[in-house]
Amino acid sequence: MEGNGSPAEPPATAPAAAAMIEHKAYARIGLLGNPSDVYYGRTISLNISNFWASVRLEPSSDLVIVPHPTHDLVKFGSLSHLVNRLENEGYYGGVRLLMATCKVFNKYCEEQGIELHNNNFSLSYETNIPRQTGLSGSSAIVCAAFSCLLDFYDVRDKIGVEMRPQLILNAEKELGIVAGLQDRVAQVYGGLVYMDFNKDSMHKCGHGNYMQLDTSLLPPLHLIYAENPSDSGKVHSTVRQRWLDGDEFIISSMEEVANLALEGKTALLEKDYAKLATLMNQNFDLRRRMFGDAALGALNIEMVEVARRVGAASKFTGSGGAVVAFCPDGPSQVELLENACKKGGFDIVPVKVVPSLLNEIDIRTLSSKIA
Repeated sequence: MEGNGSPAEPPATAPAAAAMIEHKAYARIGLLGNPSDVYYGRTISLNISNFWASVRLEPSSDLVIVPHPTHDLVKFGSLSHLVNRLENEGYYGGVRLLMATCKVFNKYCEEQGIELHNNNFSLSYETNIPRQTGLSGSSAIVCAAFSCLLDFYDVRDKIGVEMRPQLILNAEKELGIVAGLQDRVAQVYGGLVYMDFNKDSMHKCGHGNYMQLDTSLLPPLHLIYAENPSDSGKVHSTVRQRWLDGDEFIISSMEEVANLALEGKTALLEKDYAKLATLMNQNFDLRRRMFGDAALGALNIEMVEVARRVGAASKFTGSGGAVVAFCPDGPSQVELLENACKKGGFDIVPVKVVPSLLNEIDIRTLSSKIA
């Protein structure tokens, strides 16, 4: 684009008051229904403030993606240091996530005819979400970055809330990350969200039907996680293929898992916590039957069993690496659970639920009620 700012065709610019923008996205707990989000199922998820990722956007002369000093490490003390790092942490980092987010955001705006100004920015990030715990650490970075871009380009009203999770997922797909919509929906909406990914809605609208529920409906929950969890990304592989191949056991089991979320919504609305505990345990048992112990991993199964041995309900938060537990008998049972986790070498924290993250502009873009 040429020009000296001639009156006939002035260059697009950002608002004069452009300043630093920062957004957070929070760790996600799949309470019921997972892993049915990629199988036209239903889920209930919640965001927790215990762990989060934040992205900061600052206007700058060049477009800069800032590497994180820890998570995007490129300087090592030795070759063995580099190798050990890769073996323990993998080839992961946030820079690739930020770059993919920018690409997908720009492509969508071009396709939709949404005009963007030409000012540049720098993007940097922080995260304290433990890796490989099934708490949606990668999507949290993408979600926070996407929110920054919405505000920097002042297009929050032009990209509807219901479409944002798919765009966040598209950014991760750019990097070969295999996942579903559940995590991204939860992180875009915030709070406690019931999601119905029925085939008709997904094909007609490109998204499911999402309903925010009052977070006060939740009983006290606890998060259990391991310092060195197994990789949650490998769990889906064979089950997905069997589902695509029409395996009757997998298809019927996924329908059962999806129905748990539907029953769970009723249990929450009625504050029937005994029913909720039963549904949580059933969710894990169904998952275990589908995936098998070898795929789930002994450490992950032990986290569930630690809770069950003291009578608590428990299940994975996602694909493994962390567990959400509910103690229906109250504080005395919580104390037993805390002691059992300590003895087993697991961390345990009370869950702190994040309220809705939608502002007035976001709500106006919704095509359906959020309850």
